[in-house]
Amino acid sequence: MFRPPINRAMRVLDRSYFQKKIPLAAARVLQKKHIAKCKAELTDDLLKLERVIVVRDDPVQKDQKALLLNPGIKPDNVSTWSEKLRQLVEEKQVDVTDHYLELTYDYWNYHDIMTAILPEEEQEELPTGFTIVGHVAHLNLRENYLPYKHLIATVLLDKNPIIRSVINKTDLVGSENPYRTFSYELLAGSPDLNVEVAEEGCLFRFDYSKVYWNSRLGTEHKRLVGLFQEGEAVCDVMAGVGPFAVPAGRKRVFVWANDLNPDSYEGLVGAVERNKVLNLLIYFLVWRPDDGEYTHLTQVSQFVRPFCEDGHSFIRTAARKLRQTEHSAVISRKVSRNAPPGAAPEPLVIPQPKTFAHYVMNLPASAITFLPDFIGLYNGQEELFTPYTKMKFPMIHVYCFSTKSDDNKAEEDKICKEISEQMKFEIKPGDEEVTIWDVRDVAPQKRMFCASFRLPREVAFGC
Repeated sequence: MFRPPINRAMRVLDRSYFQKKIPLAAARVLQKKHIAKCKAELTDDLLKLERVIVVRDDPVQKDQKALLLNPGIKPDNVSTWSEKLRQLVEEKQVDVTDHYLELTYDYWNYHDIMTAILPEEEQEELPTGFTIVGHVAHLNLRENYLPYKHLIATVLLDKNPIIRSVINKTDLVGSENPYRTFSYELLAGSPDLNVEVAEEGCLFRFDYSKVYWNSRLGTEHKRLVGLFQEGEAVCDVMAGVGPFAVPAGRKRVFVWANDLNPDSYEGLVGAVERNKVLNLLIYFLVWRPDDGEYTHLTQVSQFVRPFCEDGHSFIRTAARKLRQTEHSAVISRKVSRNAPPGAAPEPLVIPQPKTFAHYVMNLPASAITFLPDFIGLYNGQEELFTPYTKMKFPMIHVYCFSTKSDDNKAEEDKICKEISEQMKFEIKPGDEEVTIWDVRDVAPQKRMFCASFRLPREVAFGC
């Protein structure tokens, strides 16, 4: 009764087609002061329909109110009335009359409209899954739905107020270029894909058509950043616009963030500045005993440094440059309320380490092929690590794709075997500090993983 009208031949959306007048009964409340009371007493008799308000203007007397009743109640058939409804009528608190509920296109949701339009044989897996990036809805339609793509996009746009653009991916991410971008077609709405996205308290702005961003990786970004500790140095080799780097910088982690894509680099620069992890201008007071007074000083602190280089060379150049760079972040401290006038606490100084504690490589289709660049990375620099210092070799976090199974055992073996072949050193599932993390499903038989392991000494000093 309450479903929209069906038109499976529709190929261009006609919103005016979706109108329906549904005959119902209504209980006219004869005195306004009894509306709440009558509504409470007729709870079991009222119309229960999502997004429909049961208190309506009286169809007979406009300054009065009426309560919509469920479809089983007929105004001219007392036998369909409940005992409570009969009692209220006898007490002349309500009067039962005809009422027409009007439903239009605006009432029904996306699923309602699509099931009324698409052929029945195409409704087993109705396109409901899509990614929202800012104001853009990103579809990945199967071939059998392509004939209806504009219809689907138009309804999707209508039914989601935050969406202003609907696009459909036309190739695999990164299959046509090394920047991890994809070809797409605009199906409905504005062609402007400059978006604004918030994640983990950080704000990112970028042109979605020119950079890589995956909103479904938000949980993974949070998980990995949670492994970083304040004062550590992290090398983000394929940083994109900074979903790992910027939240890490907010945690006071030194991040050298790189991406080959100039547009990603531009978005990264904007993100680190906007989220105050680059070029922080710090004001603090320092006591000058000779002058007998406090002096204002300023210093620039920097937690995230953006780069636009090839990832293979960046792995090596970043490690070398970090060793050669003297840098500290200076963080001002708040003055205590109980501090004497003019007093100021010493600022917090965080020195940048000489070695990276983590390397992040989120280029799933080919990140493992970057592992040979770690062979001999620290040749001649043995004094940087244990037993000469407390510094451990860095953790490597490399993203990749594999098949899927219930326990992932075969996939773990396969991923470790591939890593071993690339580094010319065997690592195995179950080895100390070796973790193969199941990130997410990306297709019915395809899963994304993050392999984390500590760089072996034999690889770091190999040749």
